[in-house]
Amino acid sequence: MTGTRLEHDLIGEREVPADRYYGIQTLRAYENFAITGIPISSYPTFIESLAMIKKAAAQTNAELGLLDAKLADAISQACDRIIAGQYRDEFIVDVIQGGAGTSTNMNANEVIANVALEILGYEKGRYDVLHPLNHVNMSQSTNDVYPSAVRLTLSRKLDELTKEMQVLQHSLGRKGVEFQDVIKVGRTQLQDAIPMTLGQEFEAWSVMVGEDVQRVKEAQALIREINLGATAIGTGLNAHPEYAARVTARLVEISGVPVVKSSNLVEATQDAGAYVQLSGVLKRVAVKLSKICNDLRLLSSGPRAGLNEINLPRMAPGSSIMPGKVNPVIPEVVSQIAFEVVGNDITVTMAAEAGQLELNPMEPVIAFNLFRSIDILGRGCRTLAERCIDGITANREHMRRMVERSIGLATALNPYLGYEKATEIANLALESGRPVYDIVLEKGYLSKEDLNIILSPENMTRPRYIHHPGS
Repeated sequence: MTGTRLEHDLIGEREVPADRYYGIQTLRAYENFAITGIPISSYPTFIESLAMIKKAAAQTNAELGLLDAKLADAISQACDRIIAGQYRDEFIVDVIQGGAGTSTNMNANEVIANVALEILGYEKGRYDVLHPLNHVNMSQSTNDVYPSAVRLTLSRKLDELTKEMQVLQHSLGRKGVEFQDVIKVGRTQLQDAIPMTLGQEFEAWSVMVGEDVQRVKEAQALIREINLGATAIGTGLNAHPEYAARVTARLVEISGVPVVKSSNLVEATQDAGAYVQLSGVLKRVAVKLSKICNDLRLLSSGPRAGLNEINLPRMAPGSSIMPGKVNPVIPEVVSQIAFEVVGNDITVTMAAEAGQLELNPMEPVIAFNLFRSIDILGRGCRTLAERCIDGITANREHMRRMVERSIGLATALNPYLGYEKATEIANLALESGRPVYDIVLEKGYLSKEDLNIILSPENMTRPRYIHHPGS
């Protein structure tokens, strides 16, 4: 500590640590909102997005002749430093806060103002020279800055999520190729169905993940519509008529993210529908990932007393009491991620519904839950790919034996013997434990030559023209 400086706001005066770049409103928020213990600095992309918006605003205000060029340049330089990763420990307000994000906006305004003052050669707190509100927050309101920063952050995070999802998609696809000739029993309702290849199973999972990559991109397009320039409620009060369009274009240049200005800023300032849409897509991703993990745990179950069709990589000892036990810990952790995302979706839904009139003040909890869902889903996808899928091996001979014993083979007899006789064969096989093949031969229903074609598991894994082989 190097002493304090005295600052004031409409509530009164407070001593602020002299060496800190945040100011009085940030200090009050830090004290008021001791909620999660997670500061906004825990989400660096969000801090960068705030700085990008403040830089775009300063440059646009200077361009419109509203802000002195020297002050605008100092603000821009301060923002560049924050974007580069400096001053992260100055962003101390809790991610969940009252005030619709005002505390976050003021944290950014105060830090940027004090960094800019030092760039200009002044001490922190010389707000008579460069003010957090009069200059850094010019032409802005929390109600357009905060949601625009959230959306900019979400768009950037979704880029990372889709990359991680594609890592998983490709891992599953490679296994689909590797296992394309491995015959196994397919199952419906956990009961034996008909033969398929293990490769088809993995390829289906790959397609499932790939479809969700597209759904995420669709939701991302909606998130890129921002309300910057709306100021308080969407009317643009205290902003130049050209400000909204210009600041949005400037933000595109600075961030590289193709955000667009909403066609109706009043609507955009109060409507949280895009958050609900995105949250629903994230839930969809989570549910399907958990389904895949459920399948992996079933297929690897045992190994002696379970399905034991595949072997998951052995990542850690599985028990403190049972020697030799190894658990499917990676699928387990990814399913837990899914449960978290589903719960976050409920929070986002309720918070989006809770807005009244021209503003939704619940956006901090919406942002926090969406950020968290995206982060853990991305990490989960990569973890599942690299620490599980890539190392899976197949128990080929075991699966082949299970196919040959399966009564599901009787399904292939339907076009040749009819459903009634095929059912008779299936029941006899089930009761006796004998192969379907042997029972059909014994009954004299088909020749050995015909059966070798009809009951070939390989032939049953794809469509084929239905006709009697001997015809």
